[in-house]
Amino acid sequence: MLNNIKMNVVKTSDNGIVGFDTIFKFKQKGDLVSANYTGGKIKQGYLVGRLENNVLSFCYCQYRITGEMDHGNSNGVLSVEDGKIKLEERFNMNTTNSKETGINIFKEL
Repeated sequence: MLNNIKMNVVKTSDNGIVGFDTIFKFKQKGDLVSANYTGGKIKQGYLVGRLENNVLSFCYCQYRITGEMDHGNSNGVLSVEDGKIKLEERFNMNTTNSKETGINIFKEL
């Protein structure tokens, strides 16, 4: 479902770091899903996780263009909207100075 799919974030919480200019390039082999991402506030990011039915659970780490590093975990539900894959993700993020939670909505490019 996600192999060779590119997505970006079309909506994020006020505290979200990834956004419209952040491009995610997904790979999938069986239930294993990974992605590299870059753009916007992100210099480089990686995620790895598991897809079970339409639920994607993953961990991520990212390096911002400002030099800050973040990491965390997320759970999201995949669906199809207007013929494109959509992911609604609930994130838990650890930054240098805080712990944040929020929601991102990804859409296939």
